[in-house]
Amino acid sequence: MGNGAVYLASLATATPPYTIGQDEAQVFVDTHYSHRLKFRTQEIMKKILAHPGIRRRHLALDDTSCLVDEDPDRRIARFTQWAVDLSAQAIERALRQCKTHPDQVVALVVNTCTGYICPGLSNYLIEKMGFSRNTRAYDLVGSGCGGAVPNLQMGAGLLRPGEEGVAVCVSVEICSATFQMDNDPSLLVSNAIFADGAAAVVLWNRPGGWKVIASESLHVPEHRELIRYVYKKGQLHNQLSRSLPTVIGKPVSEAVQSVLVPQGLSIADIDHWAIHGGGQSIISSVRKELGLSDAMLLATTHTLANYGNVSSPSVLFTLRKIMDNGVKAGDRCMVVAFGAGLSIHVLLLQAV
Repeated sequence: MGNGAVYLASLATATPPYTIGQDEAQVFVDTHYSHRLKFRTQEIMKKILAHPGIRRRHLALDDTSCLVDEDPDRRIARFTQWAVDLSAQAIERALRQCKTHPDQVVALVVNTCTGYICPGLSNYLIEKMGFSRNTRAYDLVGSGCGGAVPNLQMGAGLLRPGEEGVAVCVSVEICSATFQMDNDPSLLVSNAIFADGAAAVVLWNRPGGWKVIASESLHVPEHRELIRYVYKKGQLHNQLSRSLPTVIGKPVSEAVQSVLVPQGLSIADIDHWAIHGGGQSIISSVRKELGLSDAMLLATTHTLANYGNVSSPSVLFTLRKIMDNGVKAGDRCMVVAFGAGLSIHVLLLQAV
């Protein structure tokens, strides 16, 4: 493995062409659900959608009317089509960025939490991308919004010593494929912030891009019920507790310190922060606990404002924004993802 290190060679994102502003989302709710929701519920929904933290979101559909009482079979078909297509777009862009051909891909890891198919998305992508039939392929489920970092951890582990090939790691979520609407506050928040998209990372074992310095995970199962999907009548329903912002800060800080301390580093030594934009209150809680300035989280708030919460790819959208803004050799970036479990996953990168 060269010098024994793994490097993030490239990163690309993909979003569906359909976009919806929060004002348009309000019209959708008024049109289709005013007769189904309690008056108090409608007022809460209006307040959430009016928050300036999110401006627009991308959705994997042609018309939002398809979400109303969507047939489960059509829903999983929509998930499959868009998850494969968006993943393929992101992979093509990432491979092009680092001038890598599909036949150089030796490993593929795909994570999602918004739809289940068997075989997994990796099987479809091997066919669509023309990857080798001997590709070491894995599908990860159950990590929720935090899934991108465990994906990268596995992808790095799949690169064999001395191997010239690359590993491709894909995070893709079609959150609209879990759309449900009733008076449950969890669903109101979910319907106001979540969106669809994909991100692909190419990892290799030669210097270039970001060097992977360290990573850690922290699981807090006693808080499992605060953030998860639950099945009701055979369909996924998002469950988000209003207390999550008051809980999330301390375990995130603990996970970050578990990476910093062994490296002899402190918060002040990190030049860039790619933190999952789970929502404005979540971002605020994490920022305060870590003692970060608003300026250090501009990339995170940019992602939330322009894409919404894309679940697991969100943190990679933010890392892409950091890269686009310009990074100097030697800069350190802390990637912080968290989600169902409650689980927190932290990755330390350094630009080379």
